[in-house]
Amino acid sequence: MDDGAERGAEGRHVPVMLDRVVALLAPALQHPGAVLVDATLGLGGHSEAFLQRFPGIRLVGLDRDPEALRLTGERLAPYADRATLVHAVYDELPQVLHDLGIPAIDGILFDLGVSSMQLDETGRGFAYSQDAPLDMRMDSTAPTTAADILNTYSSADLARILFQYGEEKFSRRIADRIVKARETEPFSTSARLSELVRDAIPQAARRTGGHPAKRTFQALRIEVNGELEVLRRALPAAVGSLARHGRIVVMSYQSLEDRIAKQTLAAGARSDVPDDLPVIPAGHEPFLKLLTRGAEKPTDEEVAQNPRAASARVRAAERVREKGLVA
Repeated sequence: MDDGAERGAEGRHVPVMLDRVVALLAPALQHPGAVLVDATLGLGGHSEAFLQRFPGIRLVGLDRDPEALRLTGERLAPYADRATLVHAVYDELPQVLHDLGIPAIDGILFDLGVSSMQLDETGRGFAYSQDAPLDMRMDSTAPTTAADILNTYSSADLARILFQYGEEKFSRRIADRIVKARETEPFSTSARLSELVRDAIPQAARRTGGHPAKRTFQALRIEVNGELEVLRRALPAAVGSLARHGRIVVMSYQSLEDRIAKQTLAAGARSDVPDDLPVIPAGHEPFLKLLTRGAEKPTDEEVAQNPRAASARVRAAERVREKGLVA
C-alpha cells in the first residue's frame, strides 16, 4: 500500500524497500504473460516499477480505497493494456481472479497498513498528530467509522480492541475514560481522543514508546477496517492462488501483521506429517520454501531518507509444489 512511502524529486511516492521487493519477486516474473497481483495497490509505486521493469507481465491491482484507485489509474495509464485495477479488499482475491478468468498467479505483493496518502489526507482521521474527523475507513464507502466505535462500544469491548490490536497496557483505563467522556459529548475529532489518551496514561509511561495515542489509533484503525481478520483469510488464499514457482512477498509495519505473515508462511514451509516420522511420504513435503531468513528490514540509509520506513518488515516464500493448499 506504499505505507511509509516518501515523495521523490518529481513529487511521486517512492515505495519502501522497492529494490528488495523487486528482487524477491523477479524470478517468478521472467516469462511472458506472468501475472502479478498487487494486493494493496495504494498509490501504485510498486506496481509502476514492476510494469516498467517487466514488459511481459500482466498486473492485477486491488485496493479498497476508491480515491487510491482513481489516482493510481492515472499514474498507470501508460500501462493500461497490461493493468487491471479492481475495487476490492485483498481477501476477495479468489473471486477477483475467478471473475478475470485467471487460474493461477505468478507473484503477489502485500504492502500492509495505512497508505501515505491516507496518513497525509487530514480529513481521514488516521493521524493522531492532526485534528480531523474520526473516520479511519480505508474504504470511504464502508459503514462504520472510528467515531461510531468510540461512541457505541461498551467499555469492555473498547478495552479488548485496545489491548488486542494496539497492545495497549492501559487499555481498561483508557476505555473507561472514553465511556465517561462520551456521556457529556460524543467523540467526533481526533484531537479530543488524542488528548484523552495522553491524560489517561501515567506520566512516567509517556516518556517512552512514542506518542501516547499511537497504540489507540492503531487499534481503532484495525477494528474499523477488520484488518487482521481480513489478513488471516487473505494470506492462505494468496498462497493457494500461486502457480508452481510463484512467489509471495508480505511487507508489514507492526508486530500483529508480521506475526500472521510469519505463521502462515512457516506453516506452508513445514511438512504436514508428524515430526518424528523418519521419512516424509511423497506428496506430503512442504509446499512453500521460505526466501527470507526471518523478517528483513530496510537499510539504515533508507530509514535515514524516509523515517516512516523504519518499521517495515518483509517476508517472502516460493511455492515449490502443486498440492498442499492451505486449508
